[in-house]
Amino acid sequence: MTTTFLKEDKVGEKNKATATVGQVKLHTTGIEQMMRPRSVAIIGMSSKPGTPSHTVLKNLLNSEFKTNIHLVGRSGGEVEGIPCLTSINQLPEGVDLAILITPAETVRETVEACIARNVKSAVCFSSGFAETGEQGRKEQEEIGRIAREGGLALVGPNCVGYFNYVDAFSVMLVPTELQRSEDSSRPGVAIVCQSGGIGHHIAYTLQQRGVNVSYMVTTGNEAHLGIADLVGFFLADESTAAVVCYAEQIRRPEDMLAVAKLARDHGKKILLLHPGKSAKAQAATASHTGALTGDYKVMRTLLEDAGIVMADALEELIDVSQILTRYPQHNGEGLGIVTMSGALCGIALDYAAEIGIDIPPMSKETVDSLKGKLPDFTPPRNPFDMGTLPAWQPDLLRVGAEAVLADPAVGSVMISNPSVGLPISSTFAAIASTLPADKPLIYVIHSEDCPIPQETRDILKQNQMVLMRSPERAMRALSVLTRHGRQRRGWSEPVTQQPFTDLPTLGSGTHPEWLGKQVLAKIGIAVPEGGLAKSVDEAIAIATRIGFPVALKAQAAALAHKSDVGGVLLNIADEAALRSQWATLYASIERAKPGLVLDGALVEKMGERGVELVVGARRDPSWGPVLLVGMGGVWIEALGDVTLLPALASEAQIVEALGSLKSAKLLRGFRGSPPIDVAAVARAAAQVGRLIATDPAITEIDVNPLVAYGEGKGVVALDALIVTQ
Repeated sequence: MTTTFLKEDKVGEKNKATATVGQVKLHTTGIEQMMRPRSVAIIGMSSKPGTPSHTVLKNLLNSEFKTNIHLVGRSGGEVEGIPCLTSINQLPEGVDLAILITPAETVRETVEACIARNVKSAVCFSSGFAETGEQGRKEQEEIGRIAREGGLALVGPNCVGYFNYVDAFSVMLVPTELQRSEDSSRPGVAIVCQSGGIGHHIAYTLQQRGVNVSYMVTTGNEAHLGIADLVGFFLADESTAAVVCYAEQIRRPEDMLAVAKLARDHGKKILLLHPGKSAKAQAATASHTGALTGDYKVMRTLLEDAGIVMADALEELIDVSQILTRYPQHNGEGLGIVTMSGALCGIALDYAAEIGIDIPPMSKETVDSLKGKLPDFTPPRNPFDMGTLPAWQPDLLRVGAEAVLADPAVGSVMISNPSVGLPISSTFAAIASTLPADKPLIYVIHSEDCPIPQETRDILKQNQMVLMRSPERAMRALSVLTRHGRQRRGWSEPVTQQPFTDLPTLGSGTHPEWLGKQVLAKIGIAVPEGGLAKSVDEAIAIATRIGFPVALKAQAAALAHKSDVGGVLLNIADEAALRSQWATLYASIERAKPGLVLDGALVEKMGERGVELVVGARRDPSWGPVLLVGMGGVWIEALGDVTLLPALASEAQIVEALGSLKSAKLLRGFRGSPPIDVAAVARAAAQVGRLIATDPAITEIDVNPLVAYGEGKGVVALDALIVTQ
């Protein structure tokens, strides 16, 4: 016998997710039954009050979305008037959702029993798996395999559950008060987190700001269902406008990149906060969820290129989420500021320089549009200080905001009010009609700890206005969206590139410079004139052909850093010097690397001086290939001034990346030196990216230095390292 709590529900054809994106198949089967189950079984029910299973049951009973509830526990009897079965085998066939509250050592057999009864989905609260070490990881992986092969959609283990705010239904391990979405007519934000505490914090904070939250799911260790699966499901959900994620590890990178494409197809945004920039953060996440943290910079580069908005802090994630629900797009242009405090102008300009957001000057057209509308002592400029005028004439704030919003160089606007004490209800009402459809407009009241009058709250809600209490937080959130909008301008799906043909045969391992340069020459990157000599007489013949002075470089796969062992000799002026230096070179290598057999020595013509850059690429074992460009030569270790790009970045993207370097002045011409041939650098880098993207055997390419000359004079690769698997 089962007590029934059923009412009209939404289970059916709604939200059936498309599971395949390109060649990637997401595990979305069963998530619908999990979110809106017709029947639920709590497995591991205790007869003792105050236990976790009682908390879970009370949360279910308090949900507005009612369902058939079954209980399974060793003690039997009744709990809250519901019979408690003693075996999973006694459950009816095809229960939609099982909630597992059992010891770690029994989870595997519990999952197998659920599959045998054709249970559609399960949430596992149990801990004691990958977060405890290798043995726990292996057990978790086995449970995930069983669930996947058995068709059971499994969330967890080591999670705390989820909320469905749309239908007011919750499955939570801790006591909760479920807050239904305020306005179901407006799509909300779905939250998917590997941390229950962070998920609760994001959901509650957004709700307090009047943002609709559609779902909040904690995924824990992700033995089966992961962030990509749930994000993919929510992107197809009509109640969801954006998905916010907190992840300590993206366990299936290819799927996450596929989900980013799905988001673009649905016209929705994914926001992500992912710790792991520092070594200490990487160690902390490993102990928290058993995550094996990968290369953060690679991950971020590829996810941002795919269209995911990346946040650097928790408050930034929340602030950007709030803005995106109202303004899903940003055109990438700069920030306009309208304020009633002259002091904020200097503060804002300093902070904008620190966070990298442009505050463009007001255009002549905008200045002209304001003539005659404002007193002479309020000159139009950006930031636009209107003083205390709006306190007596609130409509002036609307006039100023409309003018700044209309400026083509402005992509978003922050209106700054320094005090709650000013008549903010009047100013809110004045700008309500100004709210744009396509440019984010944020109203900031600085007095963070003062309550907002109810009249003002009503205006905010009625007009879906975005209010923040800190100008710095507002600017930082808008800088994230500005950067994202700028990255997406002119973005298109990468063109499929064909592999290069007729390349030299490469075995496995690290290859010597002479062979790497043969590869570069074949893909169209210039290398110095010269050749490989196996004897001093061959070296003299090559030098005579190409002309002195020459460079002499020892060649062997084991000599990745030749200069460190005396393996590079420069400016050899004539035949006598070459004979002497040949002997010196071989003697130096023998002292540093006794017994090392050289392929020979590379004899190359000395070239002109230029700006030394680095172009590299590597294949991350989880995320795939990426491209690196930056300052090379000795500067790469001294400054670390490099940036990452997707391997198939366009030449235009590469040029923009070079312009963002801290040392970009050196590329544009510095202290009398001419601007370098940036276009040639971009062409060379694009070819390196294409090479690693189309040849899966290559794991690393390093061209350092790539010497760039003046505009129209091209580039030359002075060194090359290629590594294959």
